[in-house]
Amino acid sequence: MAVPFFAAYGVIYDGGLMFPLYMVVVFLPLLVIPGVLGSAITLILVNIFPARRTRDLLSVIAIGAAGVLVLLFRLVRPEQLARPEGFTNLLDFITLLRTPTSPFLPSEWATGSVMGFLVGPFDVFPLVLLWSTAAAFVVMGAVLHERIYPRGYTRAQEGAERFVKGWIWRALFDPVFSPLSVAKREFIIKDLKLFFRDTTQWSQLILLAVLVVIYLFNIRALPLFSGERVPFFTVTVISFLNLGLAGFVLASIAARFIFPSISLEGRQMWLLRSSPLDLRALLWSKYWIGTIPLLVIALAITVLTNLLLKVTPFMMVVGITTIILLTLAIGAMALGFGALYPQFETENAAQIPTSYGGLVFMMTTIALLAAVIVIEAVPVYGYLRAASQGEPVQVNARIVGAFAAAGLICTAATIVPLKVGLRKMERFEF
Repeated sequence: MAVPFFAAYGVIYDGGLMFPLYMVVVFLPLLVIPGVLGSAITLILVNIFPARRTRDLLSVIAIGAAGVLVLLFRLVRPEQLARPEGFTNLLDFITLLRTPTSPFLPSEWATGSVMGFLVGPFDVFPLVLLWSTAAAFVVMGAVLHERIYPRGYTRAQEGAERFVKGWIWRALFDPVFSPLSVAKREFIIKDLKLFFRDTTQWSQLILLAVLVVIYLFNIRALPLFSGERVPFFTVTVISFLNLGLAGFVLASIAARFIFPSISLEGRQMWLLRSSPLDLRALLWSKYWIGTIPLLVIALAITVLTNLLLKVTPFMMVVGITTIILLTLAIGAMALGFGALYPQFETENAAQIPTSYGGLVFMMTTIALLAAVIVIEAVPVYGYLRAASQGEPVQVNARIVGAFAAAGLICTAATIVPLKVGLRKMERFEF
């Protein structure tokens, strides 16, 4: 791909017959340096991790790099170019996408050497820097291979080894889960071990973190506090409707991580059925281990978005209380529907939410979100009307009844799925 670019430079600047040969001399070190770096990094990874773990680590790095790329592209705010006044910033936008420049980068040395050859004055120093750096990298790579290549080759032939010993898990989690019963504590530790051993599971937390950051950035990028003052009504409505959007995000996360938890037990569920262990302990351990992280994400999204929107204390209390009730209900519904529609034959957790049960769970969750938003719209509308007229908010039977109805719906959506899921688990047949 570099050939047409360099050919264009040679034609435009009249490089002559010696320009292609000079480009080969300049470009060769740019190939040697990353080649040595890649080989050395691979060698170090193989010596630290077995071959199987090295592949897992590289996959995590790839996912992280993709997440960072998406995040950086979003932070550039390309939507500004969609407005007529945004075209004046097109040059600035393109400038942000340029490759980094520094006098310590080989690419900068190559650029200086090529332009010195084409337009002058010619300076041999950048070319010397390129070749001396490439030679130094080759020497260091050769020394590294001489010392650790045999051990890395041996480790590459071995299978995956346990990189986390049992005592580490005990030291980390025993103080935290000591108040729980033995059965619940062991179930929680088992699920945590299985989750972090599977790279395809925990690596998705990287993308989840990126999506949460982008979600908050989108709220921050709303043109609410730039220029003229935005009406109080608009800010309040956006903060209220944000509860439904946050609830949908939480439902998607629950469908990916909580819904498959029963199905991932696989055929070993018959061991749990035949053992004296209480299935209720299994169900509650899976519920809390999935709901507590979900609750942390929910509170972070709600509190931070409300702070960005500069909502009133009334809307802050309504948002936090509602999102807590919705999160508890969504976690229970995900676990209950996962028990009602198990997929014990599927080992890939990513395929389980795409089943019929996952579709029913998402549709039911959307109905729950819609019901809560519609019911709470009554007291929120009363608050907006009172605030717009400069009157104090009156707590009447309508406001209390609406919030009570929303609380009862969320409570029922929490208790009923857990009871139905427990009964279904007690009737599993293998």
